Amino acid sequence: MNKISPLAHVSPKAIIGDNVEIGPFAYVDDDVEIGDGTKIHPHATIFQYAKIGKNCEIFPGAVISAIPQDLKFEGEVTRVEIGDNVTIRECATINRGTKASGKYVTKIGNNVLIMSYVHVAHDCVVGNHCILVSYVGIAGETEVGDWAILGGGSMAHQFTKIGCHAMIGGGSRIRKDVPPYSLVAREPLAYCGVNIVGLRRRGFENDTIRAIKDIYETIFYEGLNISDGIAKVEAGFPQSAERDMIIDFIRNSKRGIVVPVRSGESKFEE
Repeated sequence: MNKISPLAHVSPKAIIGDNVEIGPFAYVDDDVEIGDGTKIHPHATIFQYAKIGKNCEIFPGAVISAIPQDLKFEGEVTRVEIGDNVTIRECATINRGTKASGKYVTKIGNNVLIMSYVHVAHDCVVGNHCILVSYVGIAGETEVGDWAILGGGSMAHQFTKIGCHAMIGGGSRIRKDVPPYSLVAREPLAYCGVNIVGLRRRGFENDTIRAIKDIYETIFYEGLNISDGIAKVEAGFPQSAERDMIIDFIRNSKRGIVVPVRSGESKFEE
């Protein structure tokens, strides 16, 4: 049974699942779909062409599926798609996709936490189990891989790619692609090592973590250029999902990847 406040505006054209709660002064527009068990707090706004999954929670002041902040947008029908078990905290904003990108949709995966005042721009893709800490802003067509964590106040340049299981220090300016499993920080943003704590928490074996670390040591710290480093990894390390993920990510990077901290330099600023 749904609990919809009489003070909420819910369009008759919206599709509302079972056991949905919608608080007073929330706004749900035409052509919105809300999955079972989702809770919309007071004063949240969900504009047209949003699809929200099951068991999500959207807090006051959040704005979902507003038109993109892109001057090329011409009023075309584009969408926001949000997965299951997603929490969107106060005053976060998630904009629709665009025709110009060829994607037409902004996507948020399952089991994602989007904290207060986060902005997800048009045509972004955020994977599963990600955390975007308060005041993060990701510009148009940014891609965030599964299990990535973006520290508070970080800003990602448009078209940036952030690999799975990456951890980005708070306040970072992300101008280059961040490879998977990595820990990055400093200014300018630099590779500071493998996200060992995160990988252990997610059940990665010590041997796997060691192999990931050795792969990055080969690419970054043996005096090779990136192409030669990848070739050496491909020839010298046994095939694995992690090895192939790193190689494919770096080879397909269009913006280039973050540089490593220089040898002998402290990996973290005091």
